[in-house]
Formats: sequence, structure tokens, C-alpha cells
Amino acid sequence: MRWAKAPDFANDPSRIREIHAQTVLDKENYLDSRLTPVECRACGTCVLVRKNSLKQTSVQWTSRPTESCPVFRESGSSATQDSCPRLQDSIDHAVMEGILSVPD
Repeated sequence: MRWAKAPDFANDPSRIREIHAQTVLDKENYLDSRLTPVECRACGTCVLVRKNSLKQTSVQWTSRPTESCPVFRESGSSATQDSCPRLQDSIDHAVMEGILSVPD
């Protein structure tokens, strides 16, 4: 008996096409859609942000954090720095101003 973590559907080309199409949709939904540019009001670093709720925020950096953000630069590594409080303040401000929408 052969076990595979994920079947390859090699004998079902239509299923492969369906999976590929859903993967494209998932990528758009989770990685690309509803991203809004937000600029840090302290240093000018620009990131892409999506709010999925008041408590959940997705941030995609458009540059290396240690090269563009003084807080990350001072920490020496983006791996040891969870976030930048100045950037978070800017994101919160964008929400308050209606620049960044939060779904109901």
C-alpha cells in the first residue's frame, strides 16, 4: 500500500485543472485582494495592509523591514521584532480615517 500526503490526481486531468483554478483563487483571496498601501507617518515606509477584522491585520512589506524601518533596523533583525508600534499607529489611523476598511 502506498501512502501519499496529498494525491497527485495524475489520472484525472479535469481534477488537476479544478485544483489549479482554486489555487489561483485562493492566492488572490489570501495574498493579493483588498491590500491597501499604508505609509508609516513616522518614517514613510510603505506596506500593504488588509484588515480581516478589527483585531486581525495582514501586513505585506514592499521592502526589507531592516532597510526601510528604523525600529526594525535598530533591532538588527526582522525575525526578532514582531512589529513596529509607529507603523501600527499609522495602520490604526488609516482605519479611523476610512482609508483602510474593516469588513463587518
